[in-house]
Amino acid sequence: MKHTLPDGHQLYYEVQGNPDAAQTLVFLNGLTQTTTAWAGVAFTLGKKYKQVLVDLLFQGKADAAPEPRSFEAHAADLAHLLQSLQLPDVVLVGISFGGAVAQRVLVNYPELVQAGVLLSTFAQVDAYFEAVCHTWEAALEAGGTALLVDVMLPMVLGRSYFLKPVISIEKLRGSRANQSLLKENVLHQLAAIKESGNYLKELKKVQLPVMLVHGEEDQLCPTEMGKAMNDVLPNAKLETIPKAGHTLNLEAVPALTRLIDAFAASVK
Repeated sequence: MKHTLPDGHQLYYEVQGNPDAAQTLVFLNGLTQTTTAWAGVAFTLGKKYKQVLVDLLFQGKADAAPEPRSFEAHAADLAHLLQSLQLPDVVLVGISFGGAVAQRVLVNYPELVQAGVLLSTFAQVDAYFEAVCHTWEAALEAGGTALLVDVMLPMVLGRSYFLKPVISIEKLRGSRANQSLLKENVLHQLAAIKESGNYLKELKKVQLPVMLVHGEEDQLCPTEMGKAMNDVLPNAKLETIPKAGHTLNLEAVPALTRLIDAFAASVK
């Protein structure tokens, strides 16, 4: 389904799961992901929760705006969607890029959500992260999204995944490269990351319950980033998933679904 924003651009979203559930899980994608990235998690939790899977602007089946959107603007877009849907108690689940957007929702629109789950995400961009973004931009310019996927996979998947992949690396290369990724859309998302600055101070305002989850083998957003957010969030807890990298909604579906389910039950 499509949701029209005040500026005329449209978000894409899917409503799944139990329509009569008392709680709603709202999922926000990572960079280069679409709603399909949540297939395993949504299937496992679908009987218990109502679920809304969202493609933000520049992702999947959503529109692309002419200019990049900041994380704050993406959060305003999502708030507009949530206000229109009138969902029961919302637990907002965002991974990486989507987690950065979720942070802004928790700060700026706390009345729309019950709690937040921040997966493999960041509240500040350090020199290493900036270097990774530069490498991804260079890959896009040199070889488009196919080369970007080749460059990204060793960074966003843990070493353990390569030793025992759930989906073969070749299939991942093919599926990610064929997800209708457009170079300009990825560059616009990278622009939001580059301009995001340090958000740790703002997170001190969040009074809602928050669960932070990081993979033990995440090179891009290591557990230290989770600890930094955990230290400033007034009502947070940090979980680490062993033998998992950055892409938790692919690499660690059983462990992740257990954590989300237990956390959602704790904030009822």
